[in-house]
Amino acid sequence: MKKRALAAFLCAAVVAAMLIGCGAASDSEEPAGATKETTDDAGNVPAEVETVEQRTVYVSPQWLNSAMNGEQDGYEDVIVAEVGYGDVKDCEPYNAGHVPGALYVDNCEVEDATGSEEGAYNLLKADVVVENMLKHGITKDTKIVLYGADPAGVGRQAYAYLWAGVEDVKILNGGIDVWTGAGYDTETDVNKGTAADDFGVAAPAHPEFWVSIEDAKDRLENDENFKLVSIRSEDEWLGKTSGYNYMDKAGEPKGAVWGKGAETAFDVAMFVNEDGTVKDLAGFEKVWEGCDFTLDNHLSFYCGTGWRATVPFLVLYENGYDDISVFDGGWYEWLMHEDYPVQVGDPASDDCEYTTVGELPTGKAAK
Repeated sequence: MKKRALAAFLCAAVVAAMLIGCGAASDSEEPAGATKETTDDAGNVPAEVETVEQRTVYVSPQWLNSAMNGEQDGYEDVIVAEVGYGDVKDCEPYNAGHVPGALYVDNCEVEDATGSEEGAYNLLKADVVVENMLKHGITKDTKIVLYGADPAGVGRQAYAYLWAGVEDVKILNGGIDVWTGAGYDTETDVNKGTAADDFGVAAPAHPEFWVSIEDAKDRLENDENFKLVSIRSEDEWLGKTSGYNYMDKAGEPKGAVWGKGAETAFDVAMFVNEDGTVKDLAGFEKVWEGCDFTLDNHLSFYCGTGWRATVPFLVLYENGYDDISVFDGGWYEWLMHEDYPVQVGDPASDDCEYTTVGELPTGKAAK
């Protein structure tokens, strides 16, 4: 199934596959780790909620409820948005019930959705991303919490917002399932933000978060500290399948290392806990035991077209790592250059083959 079709399916499926992380950030005068009381919709039961730092991405439903109730300093005007793919009328999870007051935002507002050679599903130009955010009233100073049916799709949106210049972007860890599981209400009204005129900063404010295909190739060849980290399934990593029905050749850029994370071309299952929340940094380090990189390297994550790669980026970002990026074009854009070097198989093995895109055999598209 094509990734775009899968994303639309997820948005049209029951609100089940929510998988996103815990924490959150604030300009508050409260020290990180301090607690405040909040209440749930079921019975106003007191609960302790930690305050969090601005750079924290993944937050709990208790923290979000506390912020929405005006109990977190600096987050009195927090905006919540559900991320889907396509028009709001086609997003069954949002229409079935969402966090009260939540807007609907579309992945197509941040990335090229044509898949053309020129666009390659990469992020849209920064001014277009900003224009789309302003329609919802999102500026650099907006405190926004995202969630949605696809953790990689939500990660993609959060990453794009940070890249453009929103200073405080968070994700409800576990999505609507953890929200309702904590006893909080939902609503079915379609909410719209109040449009804004001025984003507040020249975009992209963080161009260093984004790596072009040219830069990725150059740094693979010339920068020993640069690690191009594949967040793809084992079958994709070994060149058994491209993972996508519209990519007919399989392999990886020569010099790439495997960062695991996925069981199929469309999930980040290895980065997710049993309860559907994204793992913390310790959990990621456990997944990465034995991998050919360390957190001291510059880690540039990639996948097929840039969705799965955003999840490890965000976890490292919230833990204070700055020498990180996303190679946006991924395997899809690499395939568009017939002379680019490729490895097929595990580079640590004796049977890894080195060739070029143009010499790769076809017939490796996902069935």
